[in-house]
Amino acid sequence: MKLMTGNSNLLLARDVAGYLDIPLTQASVRRFADEEVFVEIHENVRGEDVFVLQSTGYPANDNLMELLICIDALKRASARRITAVVPYFGYARQDRKPGPRTPISAKLVANLITVAGANRVLSVDLHAGQIQGFFDIPTDNLFGAPVMAADIEARYGGQNLMVVSPDVGGVVRARALAKRLNNAPLAIVDKRRERAGESEVMNIIGDVEGRVCILIDDIVDSAGTLCNAAAALKTAGAADVIAYCTHGVLSGGAVARVEGSALSELIITDSIGSHDVIRDANRIRHLTIAPLLGEAIKRIADESSVSSLFD
Repeated sequence: MKLMTGNSNLLLARDVAGYLDIPLTQASVRRFADEEVFVEIHENVRGEDVFVLQSTGYPANDNLMELLICIDALKRASARRITAVVPYFGYARQDRKPGPRTPISAKLVANLITVAGANRVLSVDLHAGQIQGFFDIPTDNLFGAPVMAADIEARYGGQNLMVVSPDVGGVVRARALAKRLNNAPLAIVDKRRERAGESEVMNIIGDVEGRVCILIDDIVDSAGTLCNAAAALKTAGAADVIAYCTHGVLSGGAVARVEGSALSELIITDSIGSHDVIRDANRIRHLTIAPLLGEAIKRIADESSVSSLFD
């Protein structure tokens, strides 16, 4: 087994390599003067089971091209099996046609990864479950809920907890976390989105009075939804509001928005490499998913069960 990485999330790749107790495959992933991506593998991978770890977050197109070219280089170097390990799958929010004459870009990206030569895909908290069906190769979707539940128990265990979904579409995710937290009660924020990037909180479904509310979502981008939800929960009498999100995209003024919000804390995983502004924020904390990814990679290499990780 070999573990290779692009440039999108070197820290996570090193942590996963440490968990697996193997070195990262020696390779150069660099740019020509015109920003074309060039990949050169500096060791023999013929007949090897190779895992390529690369999130496709910002800059999404550059990181996607790195992933595709890494896969192509491995295929042409005669790797026996290539697994694309994509902790954050970019373009996942474009999983359907929201209107006429619009693309389903998540399907296009799935086709690109498959045609490039990947034999299977490993990701974490895909935005929509149906994206697994966009691939014509085996696809494993890991869940961040066990990592988050362990952290919630360690920090907030014994308090009057309530799990809150920031929208109706996230109820399944929130229910799964609530089940892990000894069947904690569940509330839902009913919101109406007038236009992309903006949200208006309309109503809180559930009694949050005096509760420590745990907001749960898969992606935090502009953070508008989370911050509006936190304000609504506080208005409804919540004692405290903490948010847990798997993928911290945090684009634009999201960090400043979180810092000035009613959220006590936003916890994100290291599925996306963070820049200095995120790392220096007072209200944003990181959880690592390196052991989760490392264990899944080990089980795939050993041909053992991945789903039993979440039993």
